[in-house]
Amino acid sequence: MPLRIVQSKQNARLKELRRALAAPGRKAGELAGIEGRNLLAEALRAQLSMRCVFVAREAERLLEGLELPRETEILIVPKSVLDAVLATETPQPVAALVEPFEWIWRDLLDPDDARLPLILILAGLQDPGNLGTILRSAEAFGASGVVSLPGTVSAWNPKAVRASAGSVFRMPVLQASAAECFRNLRDEKVAIWATQVREAAPVERVDLRGPAALIIGNEGNGVPEEIAAQADGALTIPCPGAVESLNAAVAASVLLYEASRQRSFSASHPFSAAKKRAGEWMGHGKSAAEKNARSRR
Repeated sequence: MPLRIVQSKQNARLKELRRALAAPGRKAGELAGIEGRNLLAEALRAQLSMRCVFVAREAERLLEGLELPRETEILIVPKSVLDAVLATETPQPVAALVEPFEWIWRDLLDPDDARLPLILILAGLQDPGNLGTILRSAEAFGASGVVSLPGTVSAWNPKAVRASAGSVFRMPVLQASAAECFRNLRDEKVAIWATQVREAAPVERVDLRGPAALIIGNEGNGVPEEIAAQADGALTIPCPGAVESLNAAVAASVLLYEASRQRSFSASHPFSAAKKRAGEWMGHGKSAAEKNARSRR
């Protein structure tokens, strides 16, 4: 595999990594930056295309055991130069530029998937830690995918990527306008539920066994009125304690658990067809290159 020693912080690849971490891409084809050996290993298991790996000089041991593709470029960089690029305060001196999967609506609403759709809609979520936690919970409880509406932080924000613990590589995340989102959900007869504190049905009384989408709003203001107006109903999580509302990620996790409980979802649930098409890190399905070459629905 190509290996080069880089001394200058003006190196084009380092600049690309800096941009990817500082302003995570939201457009198809843009590369994403990830940090730390564990996330590199998760990205490789998910069969993401890894364009370039950066490692600090004398920290090359961090690459041991990672089955990097032969075509992956490896840059060995002075630690002080790499530290200045990375986003974490005490970074592990290894990072990479990866090509995210380009998800399409079929990945979330797949008629060939034995499971009924369970989708999260993020409306103006701002905290990347919350978003990453939601992705991790979405994968844990068998969600079909996540729709990110305008105003929501990028799933490739470095804090979101770390909080997801690798789920961002496998969980379908689709960016869409509200109009596109609700049109596709209604075409597939998906029930849409807005989350709110008052004047809403307790979640345990809401039937989530059928195709369902749950709207999670902004941490401070909740679900915007114009988005809530598109829902078929509203649900809430009853809190007997002296707390008015839950953190957005906690609320999403509780709702996902309740949906999976109602659906009698077990911890050994099979991977969905969407994940198989994504390259599925079990080693089956299509490669990242094949997936990204598919036409959009």
